[in-house]
Amino acid sequence: MSKTFYERNLVKEWNLIMANKVTVLGSLNVDTTLRVPRMPLPGETLSTENKSSAAGGKGANQAVAAARAGAETRFIGKVGNDDAGRFMVESLQNDGIDTSAIVTDQTVGTGSAFILLDEAGQNSILVYGGSNQQIEEKEVLADEDDIANEDFLITQFETPQAAALTAFKVAKKHGVTTILNPAPAAEISPELLTYTDLVVPNETESADLTGIEVTDVASMDANAKKFREMGVKNLIITVGSKGAYYATEKASGFVPAFKVKAVDTTAAGDTFIGALSSQLKPDLSNIETALVFAQRASSLTVQGLGAMPSIPTYDQVIEASK
Repeated sequence: MSKTFYERNLVKEWNLIMANKVTVLGSLNVDTTLRVPRMPLPGETLSTENKSSAAGGKGANQAVAAARAGAETRFIGKVGNDDAGRFMVESLQNDGIDTSAIVTDQTVGTGSAFILLDEAGQNSILVYGGSNQQIEEKEVLADEDDIANEDFLITQFETPQAAALTAFKVAKKHGVTTILNPAPAAEISPELLTYTDLVVPNETESADLTGIEVTDVASMDANAKKFREMGVKNLIITVGSKGAYYATEKASGFVPAFKVKAVDTTAAGDTFIGALSSQLKPDLSNIETALVFAQRASSLTVQGLGAMPSIPTYDQVIEASK
């Protein structure tokens, strides 16, 4: 991507955008990363080169990305009554995220994830849902007054879809724009899609949901048409190192990714969504500008190790764009 074409005049626009108010309903996991020379074959034992732990979870990563990019961010979630849970809450608070809607489960432990990271920067992830899977609809409804004041509500599939549907219904009741990241890929509630303003899958997730393989722009257009038939008018498909496709009611296009050397792709997609929500207008009228910002933020994330530790701040994105 040419910085001259895409960014020279965009930094000023990013600086002028007022802080969005974003609530994330999502997962809180303690991530343990194991560095390996390559992914093990079935039945094979490999020695790890390094082991590290950090705060993570798709929901937490997206919230941190939004907060570091300048959004006023709140979190709805659940942790266990354990050290891991207290660590996750403190980690969000350290980034200025409002954690008042995080509930402590007295019977189930905090979620966790185990990440295998190879020398090429690719990863495989195993997730234990834990307390993330215990979020109840009544806990979402208890937060209605705060949701009503937001610009965006974001959720993913590491927490129950029933809670997501309740949250989206509340959001739409109050005119809040809803963003669904259907990851990890799962069978989706048709009703949830009808309350979704913007769906943001990667190419694999999009194909799983529509039945249309993503190979080129024409197939992405076909995916957008299918999503409209399913009730979602606006779509972004992230295509890894290639970039991101978007389709709204008014326009469609493809924004190329920035070319960088990836060290660790963990949280790249989460950074993209969080950063996007910090810049996007609720009516999506500046979607291409916001996409460029999100792509730049994601390109910085993949150049660092770990999920949350590698998520950039607003100033870092701006500096990289000069």
